[in-house]
Amino acid sequence: MYDSDATTVESFSPDDAILVLEDGQVYVGKPFGALGQTTAEIVFTTGMTGYQETITDPSYDRQILIQTFPHIGNTGVNGEDNESSKIWVAGYVVREPSPNVSNWRATGSLQDDLISQGIVGISGIDTRKLVRHLRSAGVMRAGIFSGNALKQGNGELASTGTLRTIVEETPQMAGAHLMDEVSTAQEKIIAPRGAFAGKKPLFKVAALDFGIKSMTPQRLSERGCEVHILPQHTTFEELQALSPDGVFFSNGPGDPATAHKEVALLREVLDRGYPFFGICLGNQLLGRALGFGTYKLKFGHRGINQPVKDVNTDKVSITSQNHGFAVDAPLGTDISSPFDNGHFGKVKVSHIGLNDDVVEGLQCLDIPAFSVQYHPEASAGPHDATYLFDRFINLMKSSQDSQHAQEQEETEGKINA
Repeated sequence: MYDSDATTVESFSPDDAILVLEDGQVYVGKPFGALGQTTAEIVFTTGMTGYQETITDPSYDRQILIQTFPHIGNTGVNGEDNESSKIWVAGYVVREPSPNVSNWRATGSLQDDLISQGIVGISGIDTRKLVRHLRSAGVMRAGIFSGNALKQGNGELASTGTLRTIVEETPQMAGAHLMDEVSTAQEKIIAPRGAFAGKKPLFKVAALDFGIKSMTPQRLSERGCEVHILPQHTTFEELQALSPDGVFFSNGPGDPATAHKEVALLREVLDRGYPFFGICLGNQLLGRALGFGTYKLKFGHRGINQPVKDVNTDKVSITSQNHGFAVDAPLGTDISSPFDNGHFGKVKVSHIGLNDDVVEGLQCLDIPAFSVQYHPEASAGPHDATYLFDRFINLMKSSQDSQHAQEQEETEGKINA
């Protein structure tokens, strides 16, 4: 680590990679992935497995990711485990990349994948020390520099002060609206699969894509749903034209406080009475639609070992998480939704993070809507929370049954009249 005011650079060479934090800390390592420059918010994940699923999660848009597990890359990469069409991390930090690929499913190496997609990374640094610092100081902006990015216009190596100035010019994550960067450009339809393949769908789900992971529609389709993945800019009229049985809001990057259009859309969905399920960003948007605020966490929750309690059942699940913002709502009590003097009825915090009491889920008591802050699709991660997809299925079935009963009652009334 170098002094933040250092102006000499004799201690590292043009062959090194340099990680510079916003607060002046500097780490010297070796390039991993592409050579060049990247600046973004730097965060860490505690997952011991699933690095391919992690780096292809669109929620990591504009974030440099640190892997706390020291050995990364030993299983290579394959064409099946990506959670989207590309790597989304803005930069990658690992302790010790594996020099060999050893897995029967591998089709290439992580190093080659990072290079081909232009992802700048660094290896060989003390990631434990770095993460301990971020846990104390909080996540912040950072930059990784290697190759020609280490040089000034005259060809000489840049000072750490110069590199730090570049980092300080990077936009903050707070206030960033990023959903349009990661959303699909046009509607995609996922047909029922597994035991329901080739059969008439049990339910039609309109899934708003704010950075959706590919395993999420798969979890719904294997339960008999036809999933329509819709662009971020979808209007309520376009959504309504699908006549969905339920509406889903996905995970995604950025600050939920900027999502005014998406919150307005969700309020129309709730007013219409569609059964609703939200994950991660979808949970934050439900919170805002109900009238709660959101706030930025000091260093967020990212990993596949986060304990969460379901207050309805007292069941504790080990969950996969990736979020830097949370809903600000009271624990332990049912309250009227703050928006428009209880417009959406009563609501409760349904799930609580056991590490820090962060809101991990919301449940509406008078309308068919609920959400969770974590990732029940379990990619990568444990499968403890997949029951939530069944809860959404049951919510749609109850709504469908209620609608059919009402239609039958109206028909009988006309006959009797």
